Amino acid sequence: MNKQFAIDVKEGLSTSPKRLSSKYFYDEKGSALFSKIMKLPEYYLTNAEFEIFEKKASEIIKLLGVTHQKSFDLIELGAGDGYKTIELLKALDAHHFQYQYTPIDISAKALDQIEKNIHQQLPNKKISPKLGDYFHILHDLKPSPLSKVILFLGSNIGNMENVEANSFLTHLSENLSKGDKLILGVDLKKSKDIVLPAYNDSQGVTSAFNLNLLSRINSELDADFNTDLFEHTPMYDEQEGVAKSAIKSIVNQEVEIKSLDMKVAFKKEEQIHTEISRKYDDIIIQKICLNTGLNIVGKITDSQNYFADYIIEKQ
Repeated sequence: MNKQFAIDVKEGLSTSPKRLSSKYFYDEKGSALFSKIMKLPEYYLTNAEFEIFEKKASEIIKLLGVTHQKSFDLIELGAGDGYKTIELLKALDAHHFQYQYTPIDISAKALDQIEKNIHQQLPNKKISPKLGDYFHILHDLKPSPLSKVILFLGSNIGNMENVEANSFLTHLSENLSKGDKLILGVDLKKSKDIVLPAYNDSQGVTSAFNLNLLSRINSELDADFNTDLFEHTPMYDEQEGVAKSAIKSIVNQEVEIKSLDMKVAFKKEEQIHTEISRKYDDIIIQKICLNTGLNIVGKITDSQNYFADYIIEKQ
């Protein structure tokens, strides 16, 4: 049994309002479902950022200020399958830049996949994948004399509240040297007509992805959640720019979690909050960079202005 998972489930379902961390979505089934989500027509985020890396890689490289005279470390946090990053690697290789690519992920399966993908598209490219926690590995890499370019893509920072995002960037900054760069991919504020379908697709894949969290509790903590009695509930505050996901009980019911020796009562319409997905503009980005030692030096968007990659420099 995953002890931290058990602790967090017990704590989250004992609070009011109830909540579960989105980091637990990604068991084997959840990861497979999220891969499907990223390919859905409604899920614009992946294609929008891919367009930036496919069509504007030269602009990114220019803003990074890298030169042919000096090698640098290209380090990706939460690399996933490397689908977008490979476009940047292609551009760097085409212009003969010297760099070492180090993808970091907590999933060995993800690192295996990115190695396969890079081998297929860039067969002569050698990479240095690292399995583990971002900051532990960055701390170990800090003494390198090479300058660093950090990739944190996919609007992963959007899963954090602003205070948490500021703390994350502060911690990241502490592991960088003056002049090092960060490419921060974020989803931009836009209308609910565009945002909500991305979290409530017509095929029901996102719903299955969220409800799988209850199935995971069933299998790992010996619970008796009936997923037919819960439903995925997406919300979006257009003015604030925050999308939220919850799992809502559609009846009054009680669930037993035997491994935790607890019973959890749900009222009809009661929600378990699972995820936030912050949407950004320049003001919010500046706010989360405040007092971090990081300064925005550039911004590149896709053709529809749905997504942006900010280039940020350690001062």
